[in-house]
Amino acid sequence: MTKKTAQADIRPFRIEIAQADLDDLQARLARTRLPQPAPGDDWDYGTPNAWLTEALDAWKTFDWRAVEERLNAHPQYLTEIDGQTIHFIHVPSKEADATPLLLVHSYPGNVIDFLDMIGPLVDPVAHGGRAEDAFSVVIPSLPGFGFSTPVVDRGWTLARVARTFDALMRRLGYASYGAHGSDAGAIVGRELGILNPKGYLGSHVLQAFSFPSGDPAEFEKLAPADYAALEHMQWFQSVGGYNAFNASRPQTVAAALSDSPVGQLAWNELFMNFGNGTSLVPLESILAEVSLEWFTNTSASAGRYHFEDGRAAGEPVVNHGRMGVAVFQDDFKSIRTFAERDNDNIVHWSEFDKGGHYASLEVPDVVVGDIRAFFA
Repeated sequence: MTKKTAQADIRPFRIEIAQADLDDLQARLARTRLPQPAPGDDWDYGTPNAWLTEALDAWKTFDWRAVEERLNAHPQYLTEIDGQTIHFIHVPSKEADATPLLLVHSYPGNVIDFLDMIGPLVDPVAHGGRAEDAFSVVIPSLPGFGFSTPVVDRGWTLARVARTFDALMRRLGYASYGAHGSDAGAIVGRELGILNPKGYLGSHVLQAFSFPSGDPAEFEKLAPADYAALEHMQWFQSVGGYNAFNASRPQTVAAALSDSPVGQLAWNELFMNFGNGTSLVPLESILAEVSLEWFTNTSASAGRYHFEDGRAAGEPVVNHGRMGVAVFQDDFKSIRTFAERDNDNIVHWSEFDKGGHYASLEVPDVVVGDIRAFFA
């Protein structure tokens, strides 16, 4: 494909949610029927009515058009790769030597994850940085999220997404680029490292999802902080039931989520770190994320990655690509011993005492700073 043909296959896009859809959401919110509360109405059994009532009241007056305006302030496009419509934001920097950077969002997030980071990354001088810190950013919606819909076939693993996003960067004319991601985006970053396409500059991730192999010798290398991280993993597994349900029956739960906005809001309790009191994600950011998922009716296709990846065949592979890991205090605790077993070219490791799983929504300036440090 020539550069001219590739550019012709990219078409501009604007988000324009129909007023009828906004009105329908408000009507559904007005008719909300909450479940009978659990004794104590706290987070022990899952999302409590007290929090849902507060969020519901805020959602009834939430200004979606303001979110739409923020999104539309950045150039957006659609293209087709591997038979799939891909939506993306593309903001080139005015700095001549800016580094191309792919930003890959979380589950159950979307491109809204990175809105607060675009300005500092693209125009660092205007945000207290240096010209040499500039990036040209590409922020795609994962297939099945946002406007990268509908998903037209099966088999969309995160490894396939990595290949698709590499094709996207090449279509945009970038011979060299790096990537940053959290959650699903962190897995895509690792898959890009494994793929290690020509000119790839490395993956900066917020989680290295590496776990004990069962070899007792691995535990000899662990420090007390690592054992605390293992306890945190066990806690996360005890509350993260959405993983198991998405991995087994994603369409079943999606039938409820797609019909009830408050049901979808409750299902996305990961934004609140399951209510353990550590999440710094503002309620307005949660409502923006959940609103986009609601308007695009993507709860089913967004949850399908757990199913597809859980059934993907293949032996474990070591990532030899250049990698940086940023560990935040209230997030999944990456354990370096295990991470370096699975990724043998970790050249940057940082730890921060504030922030969690959605650090780009909580402490975006810290994430930007660490991205700059990794790619410097």
